[in-house]
Amino acid sequence: MSRERTGSGVRTVVEPSLARAEAAMADALAGGDLLTVFGRCAVDYEGRASSTLGPGDRHVTAKPDGTVLVHTDEGQQPVNWQPPGCSQRVERDADDDALRLVSTRANPDEELVVAFESVRQVSAFAVDDGESLSLTGSEADLRQRILESPGLVEPGFQPLVTERRTAAGAVDIFGEDADGNVVVVELKRKRVGPDAVGQLSRYVDALERDLHADATVRGILVAPSVTERARRMLAERGLEFSAVEPPGED
Repeated sequence: MSRERTGSGVRTVVEPSLARAEAAMADALAGGDLLTVFGRCAVDYEGRASSTLGPGDRHVTAKPDGTVLVHTDEGQQPVNWQPPGCSQRVERDADDDALRLVSTRANPDEELVVAFESVRQVSAFAVDDGESLSLTGSEADLRQRILESPGLVEPGFQPLVTERRTAAGAVDIFGEDADGNVVVVELKRKRVGPDAVGQLSRYVDALERDLHADATVRGILVAPSVTERARRMLAERGLEFSAVEPPGED
């Protein structure tokens, strides 16, 4: 049996039927609310590439600006997402056992479909947040500090390029060490865990495939500190850590 709770700017439906979940989701989207849905769903994406994620318990967020984020129980990054500016709708055929949240984008042509086979909770939040985020000690500040004082990474380090593109994404700082070896530097402004190690490892692997066979590629994670698990992973993968604080946080 579904239960509905309401408060100041908040509406939540717990254990709804698919029909009740559809109504709650459609109402939230129509009202320009921040929508969150937790349930068992599969995710399909078609666009510049294509991907399929089989059924699993996931938390989905649909923001009034068109952003859609699909989160599992691991990591800080969504497993699938759509950027601001997308159109969102909810649909369910009369004889269909799935409720779909569909996000589309015109340029480039993309579609993300989250198909729920069951829904545990739907929440809608009327959000009023007119403030802009003020950051001190951002990753951009940390990058500038390294560019001005590259010896903070290690003696003899020479930055060559920032935001160097690879098949795995953009490297924060691409440079050389004192022996002429390629160095990939990944910057983080706060204490980091395994996710950051995995990201750095992917950059190193991508550059090893791109560069000539004799090239030595080193990966250095630069952050104020790392967790013990991250430190073990760095050692296991032959990667390194350099403790550097963003400006203003020494």
